[in-house]
Amino acid sequence: MVNKPTFKEALKFWFKLGFISFGGPAGQIAMMHDFLVDQKKWISNSKFLHALNYCMLLPGPEAQQLATYIGWLMHGVWGGLAAGILFVLPSMFILLALSIIYVTYSNIPIIYAMFNGLKPAVIAIVLLAVFKIIKKSLVTPLHYFLATASFIGIFIFNIPFPLIILATIAIAILVNLVIPARLEESHHASAKNQNIEADYYLNSHIVLPHTKFSTSRFWKQIIIALLIWALPLAAFYLSNTDFKFWQQLSLFFTKAAFVTFGGAYAVLPYVAQVSVEKFNWLTNLQMIDGLALGETTPGPLIMVLAFVGFMAGYHHFGNSIAMGTLGLAVTTFYTFLPCFLFIFAGAPLIEQTQSNKKVKAALMLVTAAVVGVIVNLALYLGKAVFFPDVFAISGFEYIAFIWTVISLFALYRFKLNILIWILVSAIFGLVHYLIIH
Repeated sequence: MVNKPTFKEALKFWFKLGFISFGGPAGQIAMMHDFLVDQKKWISNSKFLHALNYCMLLPGPEAQQLATYIGWLMHGVWGGLAAGILFVLPSMFILLALSIIYVTYSNIPIIYAMFNGLKPAVIAIVLLAVFKIIKKSLVTPLHYFLATASFIGIFIFNIPFPLIILATIAIAILVNLVIPARLEESHHASAKNQNIEADYYLNSHIVLPHTKFSTSRFWKQIIIALLIWALPLAAFYLSNTDFKFWQQLSLFFTKAAFVTFGGAYAVLPYVAQVSVEKFNWLTNLQMIDGLALGETTPGPLIMVLAFVGFMAGYHHFGNSIAMGTLGLAVTTFYTFLPCFLFIFAGAPLIEQTQSNKKVKAALMLVTAAVVGVIVNLALYLGKAVFFPDVFAISGFEYIAFIWTVISLFALYRFKLNILIWILVSAIFGLVHYLIIH
């Protein structure tokens, strides 16, 4: 059996992961699995997949929460904080630099042309995410029904994303009460073989003292999280620096953090709907640019929300880069604070449900509903790229459509690295601009 890794050994890995975690959640999870399970044997495959299954169904970025979860399993709260913070910090500073460059130079025709090349590639990336999630999540007729209903609800009836999630949870409870066999069918259809490796430090047979659930500790963690959440708001209130705006920003991204089931692709329709159409913090095309910037940074793709926060502060305070920087920092804080609470307060409960088939099956229904929301995102972004001026044949951008098809082929057929393809797409946009001008 492998000995417990030292905190220094784990810290070294989490620090490295923060700078190399490109490729979205799938790539990030693969990196963690390769190092933690295959190379170091710090955690068994079954334990790793158990943690992953629940992190995928929690609100927030699953890869970042998985790192926090495993860090917590190995070294308690300090291990979880180190893993979770180092997963986010490098991408935050890189995205800040890119955001400043974006608002400073985006009006230059050449830079604008490069972003025009990036937009179709982003559409292709989102479409591939849809295909992968459909293949992974829709395994029974009930899953397909919920995904379809979710799409109709948000696309046709404009039902808010949080209400769709709550309705799905209610349906899962009802199905469990009326026809529990359907949940059993869902579990068996999605179950994977999870062999337990006895020679790993962490496996499903080991129960560490700090992973046991404690009611007093649970409420203590919630109170501490609430106090930490309130500190920036109190500072803004005392500073008299347009408290209403900062309150709006903080509350919005706190709310977003609690409804980000399915990761960044699932929450973007909700964020776009409110930040673009209600608050006017940025335009829908700028939202796509932010998604492109998010794809070029390591760490969780949900960091695109930090770009929204930057643009909100930047525009609200008269094109102020300083206020944009503060907006990005505040958004990052309120987006990820709940992620740590979900793990530190909820992981002990999660550890006790490793064999609860009904809980797993019910939460899979939520994932199915998220599929419909992501399909809506693809259509929302596609309309902005393919019909930027008017939704008519005359306004169709056929070059953007062709590059989307090429991007799909390159990323799916040849498995090209997303970061490399984004660079290729930026060059394509520049070349196209030079040709037509």
